[in-house]
Amino acid sequence: MIQRLLPFVTLIALFAGLSIASPDHFLTKTNLSSVVRQTAVINLMALGMTMVIISGGIDLSVGAILAMGGLLGTMAMEKGLPIWLGVIAGILAGSLCGLVNGLLTTRLRINPFIVTLGTLGIIRGTTLIISNGLPVHQIPQAFSFLGEGNLLGVPFVLWVLVACALLVHVILEHTRLGRYAFSIGSNPDAAYYAGIPVAFHTTAVYAICGMLTGLGGMIEASRLMTGQPTAGQGYELQAIAAVVIGGGSLRGGEGSVLGTLIGAFIMGLLANGSDLLGISPYLQQAIIGTVIILAVAFDELRKRKMVA
Repeated sequence: MIQRLLPFVTLIALFAGLSIASPDHFLTKTNLSSVVRQTAVINLMALGMTMVIISGGIDLSVGAILAMGGLLGTMAMEKGLPIWLGVIAGILAGSLCGLVNGLLTTRLRINPFIVTLGTLGIIRGTTLIISNGLPVHQIPQAFSFLGEGNLLGVPFVLWVLVACALLVHVILEHTRLGRYAFSIGSNPDAAYYAGIPVAFHTTAVYAICGMLTGLGGMIEASRLMTGQPTAGQGYELQAIAAVVIGGGSLRGGEGSVLGTLIGAFIMGLLANGSDLLGISPYLQQAIIGTVIILAVAFDELRKRKMVA
């Protein structure tokens, strides 16, 4: 129980510490809204990554998928398609990339680390080829509402995030796909011999991860009001870190939506607090890496105690 509460306690302590260290800047509506908007994209990616990691996999290509989704969605708008169709185009592009990752992993039976490391380069390179390395700027101004607008006084992206979080929670806790994902991650051989269609459900999990990442790409493009072919670099590290910090296990079979959200907001507060306190962004990267190692080490120690 203590281990499960640790991320939540850490989030509260971090929030309280920043409130004391920089009350005039941190505890403002503008700053807190900025934290929500900045972490929304990582949160969406991390929700998809949660399902992948629970099933025993990993996806290193999500940063490139985000760039691909954002670019193709904005290119569709540039060609004259309505905003909503452009958003759907970006989501479908992400879903297709995730589907390819799942098929390569299950059909070729290659370690997902290797598969997604390879597709990271393929998708990133393809995105740069399609765009000639140039961003898309001719976007309808109304598109900015997705990333920067408010609904009932609350950032619109927060409503989107809550809806996606509830959807993933329902999938994991109340559907066959969720139950099978936990089973596959805990013991894929036992799941196979139990009659679970391992390949199908593993592929579905990667496709959902790609879909959420594509949506994140559209939100990122909306915030920047440009389709950047170089967007999302390093985001895969943050998405994986959010899952691990939130209690997910890289061995598979463990993870939760609430834990992932807390993990993502911990990193968001760390980044925001570092900016407010004048801490170097380079040090921020080192802190994230350190937190990942500590979280994984903590998980390994916990499992060793359980075995003992």
